[in-house]
Amino acid sequence: MSEDCLFCRIVAGEIPAEIVARRDGFVAFRDIDPKAPQHVLVIPETHVPSIAGTDGLSAAERAEMPLFISEVARSLGLQDGGYRVTTNHGADARQSVLHLHWHVMGGAELSASM
Repeated sequence: MSEDCLFCRIVAGEIPAEIVARRDGFVAFRDIDPKAPQHVLVIPETHVPSIAGTDGLSAAERAEMPLFISEVARSLGLQDGGYRVTTNHGADARQSVLHLHWHVMGGAELSASM
């Protein structure tokens, strides 16, 4: 855990968030500034700054991450209509929180410009 990391503090329960799913190693919660009717962030509990730091996760965590993301999307009812999964790395990609997080968005036709 990084004490100055917003998402680590959510994992620790120090900052409230609307948790939609939790499993050993991962948490999914609603984005506070949603860009789609359903917009959830999926994060590993282990602090790694971005996708470029996934070597800081165990092999099991790396393998489990896409499965958990898919389960979260299914639990939100996004399976049939479709959904987008994205992550950002660094300032040019506009990464605002330096903790690996996946945006899971759906519930309507999404912009083609993303």
